[in-house]
Amino acid sequence: MGKKKKEESPPKDVFDPLLIESKTPATVVLMLSSPENEVLAKACDALYKFASKDDENKVTLLRLGALEHLYKLLSHEDPLVRRNAVMVFGIMASNRDVKKLLRELDVTNSLISQLAPEEDVVIHEFATLCLSHMAVEYTTKVKIFEQGGLEPLIRLLGSLDPDVKKNSLECIYLLVQDFQNRAAVRELNVIPPLLGLLESEYTVIQLLALKTLEIISKDRETRILLGEHKALDCLLNILENNELSDLHIETLAVLGNCLEDVRVLQQIQLTGGLEKLLSFLEVSTVPDIQKNAAKAITKAAYDSEIRKILHWKEVEKFLLSLLDTNNDEVKVAASQAISAMCENIDSKCVLGLQGIPQLVRLLSTDNEEVKEAAVIALTNLTTASPRNASVVAEAEGIEPLMKTLKAQRDGAVSNAIAVLTNLSLQEPSRVSIQSRGIMTALVGPLRSTNSQVQSKAALAVAAFGCDAVARTELRNVGGLEPLVELLHSNNEEVRRNACWAVLVCGSDELTAIELCRLGALDILEEINLSTKRKNKFSEAALEKLLDNNLPQKYSRMGYLSSNNIITNGFYDCGQVKHGGKFLSLEELSKQELTDRRAIFFINAKPQEIEIKFEISVNRKKNAKTSALDLRRADLRLLRELVNKCIFFFFVRKGKGKKEEEKPKEVIQVTPTIQEEINLENSHWLPPPDFILMDYINEASKTILPLNTTREQVVALAQFVADKMGGTVEREQLHNFCWELDMSAIQFELKSNIVPIGKIKRGSFYHRALLFKVLADRIGIGCTLVRGQYNRAWNEVKLVERSPKGLLLPPQEYVVELMFEPGCLLKQGSAKADRYKRI
Repeated sequence: MGKKKKEESPPKDVFDPLLIESKTPATVVLMLSSPENEVLAKACDALYKFASKDDENKVTLLRLGALEHLYKLLSHEDPLVRRNAVMVFGIMASNRDVKKLLRELDVTNSLISQLAPEEDVVIHEFATLCLSHMAVEYTTKVKIFEQGGLEPLIRLLGSLDPDVKKNSLECIYLLVQDFQNRAAVRELNVIPPLLGLLESEYTVIQLLALKTLEIISKDRETRILLGEHKALDCLLNILENNELSDLHIETLAVLGNCLEDVRVLQQIQLTGGLEKLLSFLEVSTVPDIQKNAAKAITKAAYDSEIRKILHWKEVEKFLLSLLDTNNDEVKVAASQAISAMCENIDSKCVLGLQGIPQLVRLLSTDNEEVKEAAVIALTNLTTASPRNASVVAEAEGIEPLMKTLKAQRDGAVSNAIAVLTNLSLQEPSRVSIQSRGIMTALVGPLRSTNSQVQSKAALAVAAFGCDAVARTELRNVGGLEPLVELLHSNNEEVRRNACWAVLVCGSDELTAIELCRLGALDILEEINLSTKRKNKFSEAALEKLLDNNLPQKYSRMGYLSSNNIITNGFYDCGQVKHGGKFLSLEELSKQELTDRRAIFFINAKPQEIEIKFEISVNRKKNAKTSALDLRRADLRLLRELVNKCIFFFFVRKGKGKKEEEKPKEVIQVTPTIQEEINLENSHWLPPPDFILMDYINEASKTILPLNTTREQVVALAQFVADKMGGTVEREQLHNFCWELDMSAIQFELKSNIVPIGKIKRGSFYHRALLFKVLADRIGIGCTLVRGQYNRAWNEVKLVERSPKGLLLPPQEYVVELMFEPGCLLKQGSAKADRYKRI
C-alpha cells in the first residue's frame, strides 16, 4: 500500500486573511495607507458611503486628513481603487472647506486626466461632478481652461450616461461665464452637442443646455453659428410645444440674444419665425415669459435696422399691453423696452400717443423701480418731441413728475428733472411747472451727491432761469449756493451745466450780485485758467456776471465797454487785489473813515424820502406827533434838506456799535410847526447826488442836441473838465492838489464814500468816470479804462466821411480830459500813449 500524500502548508511569510470590522472613520482613513489594493478599494468605498450621509461627515473626513491620502490614489494603477477614490472626491467636493483644500492640492489636472475615453463611466461621472463643484471659483475656471479641460468635457456631452452629461454640461455652463472660455468652446464646436441635448428626456439637462446657450449667444460669432445650425427653428419649436412650457422662459432668453443680430433677425423674419414669436408672446400670461420677452426686445432695439423691423411688426402694441399687467417686474421690463424703441421716430410717435398716459399713471406707484423705469421712458419719449411733451401735460403728468423729484432712486429724480426740462420748452407747461415751485424743488437735487442728478438739476435751472420770477425764487430759497458749489465739480458735464445755469441766472442783476458774493466769479476765473476744465459756458458766464455787476467788473478787469452802461448804484472802489474780497457799498459804508483812496458812487435817482415832523404847539406842554409824507417833492426845494442829511446816511456803523445820538435839524415850515428828520429805523441807502442830476440835465439840454457824435464828445469832454477843476497845464500837474479837496470831502461826510458830484477838483480817473456816466446817459458810446498811477481814460469810436461822402470804417480815439479837454487822440498814437502814460 502506498503512503498517503501529505497536505502542503502555506509559506511562512504569508499572513492569513483577516476580516476587520471598523466603526470609526479614523481607522478607515488609516487604511488608505495600506499597500493592498483590496484594502484600499474597500476603504474608499466605506468613506464614500460615510461622506454621502451628510455634510458633517465630509468635514470629519477633512479633519482626519482623508483628502491628502485620496489625492495620491487618483493616480493608482488599480482601476477599482482609482474609481472609488474619484467617487469620494466627487461626493465631498460639494462642501466649501473641502473645495478650498482641493484647490490647494491642485487636483484639477488629476481629475481632467480621469476624463479619458478609456476610463470607466463611473469615473467620468464623479470626476465631472467634482469639477462642476469646483468650477464655481474663478481660479479653478482658469486652471481647467489652461490644463485643457474644455475638450474632454465637451466630448462627454455625447456620453450615454445622463449623469455624465449633466455634470459635464453644468461644468461647461459655469466655465462659459468667463468670456475667454466662451470663445474657446465655440472653437471646439460646442453648439451641435448643446442643440442635441435639447431633445434629452431629462428636463434638467434641457434647462442646462438652454442656459449655456443663453450665455454663449451673447457673442455675435456664436449667434451666427446658431443661425447656420438651424438653432432658431429648434428654439421656436420649443415655444410652440405646450408640453415644454417649463423650457419657454430659458428659450426666450436665448432668442432674445439672437434678436440682437440683424442677420439673425432677418433670417427669422424670412422664415416666418418672428410672427410666431410675437403671436406666442401676445397670448402668454406667464410673467417671467412676458418679462424676458420685453428684455429681449430691449436688447434687440439698440440696432436701428432691428428697430425698423420690430416697428413693422407692431411690437409697440405688445409693449403697451405689458404696462397694464399686475406684475411690477413686467412693467419695468416693458418700460425699458419702450425707452429703447423710442430711438425710432415712428415708434416714438405711436408709443407717445398711446403709452404716455399709462406711464404717467405708473409714476404714482409705490414701487421705486417701476417709477424709475417709467420716468426714464417718459424722458426718451419727450426728448426732441414737442408733441409728446404736450401729451404729458394733457395727461396731467406735471404734478406726479414734481412729486417724483423726491423719489428714493437717483435715476428717477434725474429723469423726472429731464422730463420737466423737456416740457419747459412749451410756454403753457413752463408756466404750470413754475407755478408749482420748480426752483424750490430743485434745491434738493442740486445738493445731491449723484453726478447725473446734479447735471440734470443744473440744466433745469438753466432752462427755467430764463424767467425773472424763477430766478428770484431760486435766490430766495437758497438755491444759488449749491449751484455755485457745482462749479467745483470734476465731472465735465456737471461743471458745464452749472456754468450754463450761472450764465442764465447772471442775467438778473440782483442774482448776479448774489452769485458774485458766493464766490462764483473766483471759481469761474479759476476754471477759465485751465485748458481742460474751461468751456464756452464758463467763459460766457464769467462775462455775464461781470456785465451785470459793473462795480465788480471794473474793480477786477479795470475796463468797461461801451455796452456796459453805468446806472445808479455803481461805485468805484479801486482795483481789488487777486483773491481779495469785493465788498458791497453797504459794507464799505460801515467802515471807519481812513486815509485810503475814496470810493466814488453814482446815484442820480431821487429817493422817496419819508420825513416825520414833530409838531410843537406853544399853547400845550405835551407835544402831539403826526407824520407828513413828502413824495416826489421838487428837487430844488429839498436839496438843502437832503445835503444836510448826507451825514446821517454815512454814519451808520456795523452791528454791536453804539449809534451816535442824532442831532435834530429844525426847518421852519409854518410859524407854529417844527420839522424833525427821524432816521432811526431807516435802512442804509446811498443818498441821491443832486449835483450829478444837474450835470445830466444840463448835458441833455446843451450837448445832446448837437449834430454829430464828434461834436457831442468834444463838448462833453469840455463840460466834464469844467466841472472837475478846468484845464490843467501838463507842467503844473503836480500842483493840481485834488487830494486835499478829496480829503476835505471825506472829512465833511465822515465817510470814505463820496458822490461823484461832490468832486470839484478831479484827476484823470475822476474825470473819466464822470465822462462815462454822462456819456451813457445821453447815448454816447464810450469805454472806461483804468490805467496805472491813478490814470483812467475813455475811448470812443467815431465814423468819418470821406471827401466823396462815403462812410469810412470807425476810428478809435482817446478822449483828452485834462490838458486839452475835448482833444481826440487817435488810438495808438504817441499823444494817446503819452496821455495814458503807457
